Amino acid sequence: MYLEYFGFKEMPFHVTPNPRFLFLSPTHEEALQHLRYGIEEKKGFIVLTGEVGCGKTTLCRKLLEELENREEVDTALLLNPRVSETQLLRGIMKELGEEAKARSKNDLLDKMNDVLLERIHAEREIVVIIDEAQNLSFEIMEMLRMLSNLETYDQKLLQIILIGQPELNDKLKEDRLRQLRQRVLVHYDLKPLTPNEVHLYILHRLSLAGCKGPLHFTSRAIKKIAAGSLGIPRMINNICDKSLLSTFIRNDNEVNYWDVRKALKDIKRLHR
Repeated sequence: MYLEYFGFKEMPFHVTPNPRFLFLSPTHEEALQHLRYGIEEKKGFIVLTGEVGCGKTTLCRKLLEELENREEVDTALLLNPRVSETQLLRGIMKELGEEAKARSKNDLLDKMNDVLLERIHAEREIVVIIDEAQNLSFEIMEMLRMLSNLETYDQKLLQIILIGQPELNDKLKEDRLRQLRQRVLVHYDLKPLTPNEVHLYILHRLSLAGCKGPLHFTSRAIKKIAAGSLGIPRMINNICDKSLLSTFIRNDNEVNYWDVRKALKDIKRLHR
């Protein structure tokens, strides 16, 4: 609605996980480095956790872009963790471009072991990424542990990255998952943005969207956004989008405290 008015080439605060808009705050940069390190050093299990809307999925997309540019890496991305053990195995095989005609779990495991060994001998790396991993059942967690046992004398056959909300940390602390927990050698908890990083984040997204006009956010507006969003990027996007709409309706180019206040009231009303 306000795209042309402010001179944007695209919406600056959309909530879809577009890696081009990724803002690498120190915590996001460190998280990405942990993921890279875990894969390069073949650590087996890698866990990334963070609050809803902190940017985990965007980081995941960024990592996938990097991995897809490496010819020796095969990736499997699973977005629906609420599956059975056989569905999990079939999903990984499908993502790797392999047929999974075997019916039983054991047959699928044998088939996957053969596929992974073949690819390892061809000097390929296999990375499995599971998003929303806090929803994984105990049975699936155990299946993943079994998959992590597939190895040669000197390396794991695949790297498994679990990405989830803080509830994933609680689940991994359960006594019945202690064997899996011991296999997690790289673990990073993504933190929200600081108030100063919120300001830089807003400028970053405005610039990428093509903002060249007189539009700007006042210091009071930015402080209000930082407080109202708790530093969560998805919330920042939502607040900024509604604040820009308010500024557009006023036929102005300055996003002020009252625009943000109105945006927060609208968001609160929608989530009652």
